Amino acid sequence: MTIRVLGVNHRTAPIELRERLAIAPESLGEATRALLGTPGVSEGMIVSTCNRVELVTSYEQTAPDVMDFMYRYFALDADLLRPHLYEYEGADAVRHLFRVASSLDSMVQGEPQILGQVKEAYTAARSVGAVQSSLERLLQTTFAVAKRVRTETQIGSASVSIASVAVDLAKKIFGSLDGKTVLLVGAGKMSELAARHLIQQGAYSILIANRTFDRAVVLAETFSGRAVRFEDLHAVADQADILITSTGAAQPIFRREHAQQFLHRRRNRPMFYIDIAVPRDVAPEVNRLEGAFVYDIDDLQSVAASHMSARSKEAMQAESIVQAEVERFATGQQTLSAVPAIVLLQQSMEELRQTELKRMQGKLQSLSKEQRGAVEALTRGLINKVLHQPLQAMKAAAREGDLTVVEAVQQIFGLPSQGGGLTSPGRGIASPAEAEPRKDAPAETADAEASEPSRPLEATRH
Repeated sequence: MTIRVLGVNHRTAPIELRERLAIAPESLGEATRALLGTPGVSEGMIVSTCNRVELVTSYEQTAPDVMDFMYRYFALDADLLRPHLYEYEGADAVRHLFRVASSLDSMVQGEPQILGQVKEAYTAARSVGAVQSSLERLLQTTFAVAKRVRTETQIGSASVSIASVAVDLAKKIFGSLDGKTVLLVGAGKMSELAARHLIQQGAYSILIANRTFDRAVVLAETFSGRAVRFEDLHAVADQADILITSTGAAQPIFRREHAQQFLHRRRNRPMFYIDIAVPRDVAPEVNRLEGAFVYDIDDLQSVAASHMSARSKEAMQAESIVQAEVERFATGQQTLSAVPAIVLLQQSMEELRQTELKRMQGKLQSLSKEQRGAVEALTRGLINKVLHQPLQAMKAAAREGDLTVVEAVQQIFGLPSQGGGLTSPGRGIASPAEAEPRKDAPAETADAEASEPSRPLEATRH
């Protein structure tokens, strides 16, 4: 089974394209089911965040045309999308997933949200039956690697996230947030994080608007702010010096005509919009109005860069952990690829033992129960001793990716070839469904830029 990742992220595609690819959380299961319907796709998962949309698939022999799925599902012209795509297979795909979940591939290195988003994608995929043995094993290891990175490095020590970077930007704009009124649109996790940072930076008044008013009330009470009904949003927005918005709306909720009304009511006092939603909540043309200043999530990258130098040492350590885990995973998967042949050899020898015991049954009838038990133990022990060296050789060969030794043992014992064989880590990670889990595999954990540049599609396709 070969693992493959195809997608775009904040480094390869502008927000104008990413927002056309964004999938709402409630639609993730449906989209994953559609991906699973692509011919050749054995298992699949879709990670969709404000900074990336990635299709994770596994296949057995012929690589499925997942690219065509993207063109059709998102109704995008191939020539528009192709230049922004990256693709990884085998060990490269495994490494990419480990880096994504560990926040090494994030806009803000060390941000904690991405691991939760990958887990949400995993849950959605499992709910539609798109995750089976191969992806299950890979994703459980992915979660364990991300936990190890957070535990063994300080990459997430500072409170850094997209929300905190947005607040840093607001502070840079005004110099100080003392006396400023902030309107948070959307009462999700991102808004909650933003509220915490705003209070720490001295924001005077926080207004919170959300489609579910009760949620806005809870958040407002938590931070001594004021809840605003979503239907009153445009009526009170002009009270805000800074508007931070992060909703799941499919269309902009602040258009040019709204911004003009806000500026008129504010008597042309400037108003700053920090839009961290994908798709965007603020229409791009708002930025053309005098007195209206709009910063979207791509604009936050320059602010996020200031956090990079302090984290470079921790990122190097995290990258070393990821690489070691990639090699460990590949070795484990290669060992598992020999399991069908090992099981077949053991079954064949056991059948031979049973056949010989039945053939000698007439001569063994006079034996006592204890004597029969001794014969049983003796013959089983002999089989185990005979098989010990061949089995060890098969396992060692599998770890090295050497199929010839496994086939040689099969030929010596007169066993049929299992077919398929081993897959080299550079090309794909073999993962037979019938293989037993690694005994030394990391357990599932509950817990998200030294940038590895995403390689152009032409350079990474196999």
